[in-house]
Amino acid sequence: MLSLKSISKSFNKGSINEISIFEDFNLDIKKGDFVSVVGSNGAGKSTLLNLISGNIISDKGTISLNEENITHYENYKRSKFIGRVYQDPAKGTSPSMSIMENLSICNNKGKSFGLKFCIKKDTEKHFKDELSILNMGLENKLHTKVGSLSGGQRQALSLLMATMVSPDVLLLDEHTAALDPNTSENIINITENIVKDKGITTIMVTHNLSHAITFGNRLILMHKGAIVKDLEEDFKLKLQVNDLIEEFKNVASSNDLSDTMLLS
Repeated sequence: MLSLKSISKSFNKGSINEISIFEDFNLDIKKGDFVSVVGSNGAGKSTLLNLISGNIISDKGTISLNEENITHYENYKRSKFIGRVYQDPAKGTSPSMSIMENLSICNNKGKSFGLKFCIKKDTEKHFKDELSILNMGLENKLHTKVGSLSGGQRQALSLLMATMVSPDVLLLDEHTAALDPNTSENIINITENIVKDKGITTIMVTHNLSHAITFGNRLILMHKGAIVKDLEEDFKLKLQVNDLIEEFKNVASSNDLSDTMLLS
């Protein structure tokens, strides 16, 4: 379904600051997989998501989705079939526009007409139905400016917008990290419900080891641009957080862990 083959990626090539993130990196993800990705700082987690989304282009190798080579597609073209939610709740929405306007733009992604043609009365019920699954009362605030919402409400809206048109792949870039513990738990549970209901293939980068173990059917541990552990659901669900910490200790120094991992 999603395949990365022989991927190489370096930054600042040809300079004294050149950094190689990936060398001959390979990853295959099946349709419907929910993959949690954890790793130390500099492991390549964010670079992986940026390569898939098209924010950066690999130096070598191929990326294919549903057997279509998308390696050199620009990110705007990939956004038609790849959704993404960022750590910052402000990144996925337009704060000066209403909830209704944000949803309308998202709902008409890839179409050529302007906003005034997007908002129709027969879409209001659809938006309210979509918002109601968040259990935050946002279905009653369609005309509220997004900038006035709480961080948790904005992140929930970002998640809904990223999945409303049922993308082929959903990328979650530490999307609960900036939230308080209670809101974080709420958002991760909403995430699981949406992903399961729509059957969206999902890659979730997280520093929350408990979330990595509990959610999804596959867990990948990355270190220095390589996959050092790839655990399927049956084995993953038997893990405790301390077990995963031990896995890190086997591949990374204690300094790596203390500086970069949020063991929550």
